[in-house]
Amino acid sequence: MQSHSIECLTQELLDEVAAHSRRSPRQRQNYNFHELSEKVQRFINVLQPGTYVRPHQHRRPESVNGFEFFVVLQGELGMIIMNENGEILRKERICAAGPTRGIQLPEGTVHTLVALAADTAILELKEGPYDASADKDFLSNFPAEGTAQARELVEIWEAEFQD
Repeated sequence: MQSHSIECLTQELLDEVAAHSRRSPRQRQNYNFHELSEKVQRFINVLQPGTYVRPHQHRRPESVNGFEFFVVLQGELGMIIMNENGEILRKERICAAGPTRGIQLPEGTVHTLVALAADTAILELKEGPYDASADKDFLSNFPAEGTAQARELVEIWEAEFQD
């Protein structure tokens, strides 16, 4: 990634990021179009079925709009909205070819993502700059990545989207 250059979001790029996601222990991979210090964060996130996204919310400084906007470019995503106790409040199926192709979450919305198809690619937009130490406020009653409990939760959440 180079700043101040023209970059295209191509199928070749999606395929390359998807290949990295399949090899990643986390079963997902980002590709940033932005520098971490930039005011507008824009990136591709490719997720594979089985990836665990620990439920979290974003709390930003008062000067930063804490929204997140997701657009599914390929594949299918399950978005689970929770309260701060981890109870499911709402589920949204977001699909590149479906009636809902994107979703915007306001600041403080507790959520997790479930990849419902291989190589699910999403474009995420949010206000920066990125601060790794304060980006996500994880719900403490959910397991860390890489644990057996996390894998069990993914199976439960995937079942929430079975027809």
